[in-house]
Parts: sequence; structure tokens; C-alpha cells
Amino acid sequence: MNRSDLINALKDEADISRKDAERVVDTFFNSIADSLIENERVEIRGFASFTVKEYKSYVGRNPKTGEKITVPSKRLPFFKVGKELKEMVDE
Repeated sequence: MNRSDLINALKDEADISRKDAERVVDTFFNSIADSLIENERVEIRGFASFTVKEYKSYVGRNPKTGEKITVPSKRLPFFKVGKELKEMVDE
């Protein structure tokens, strides 16, 4: 399922216009992204939680040349599946 499929499903299920469904989907994802940017944890009970993991800088190697390079520190979003979703998928 992609973004467009999600919009269509919401439109059909909620019996709203495509434009309104698109606005709801955009608001939902933008709210999650904004919270993660602010380093806040997002939890949707039964579905998943989203957090930001911080990785320190380290010295790595270029696999092609073997040259040492410094990999800068970074922050990446992390998704952890909820218990109910995990059980539904496992059935």
C-alpha cells in the first residue's frame, strides 16, 4: 500500500472527498515527522511507536579503497511494532 492507496481507502471508508482524505493523511504524517524532528516519541497504541535514535561519529573504511573515513554523527527515525499489530500479522 502506498500513500495514494491509503488516501483512497480513507476516502471510501469515511465517505469523504479525496481532497479531505489527502489533507487528513498529510496532517497525520506531518504531525509524526514534526514530533520526531523535535525529538519527541510518538506512540500509537496497538500499532507502533516511533523514536529517534542518535548514532555517534565513528571511523569507517571505504570498502572499495580501504581508505579510512570519518562517518559523522546522525539521527535516524526508528520504528518499533506494537504488540497487537505483531500478533495480527503473525496469525
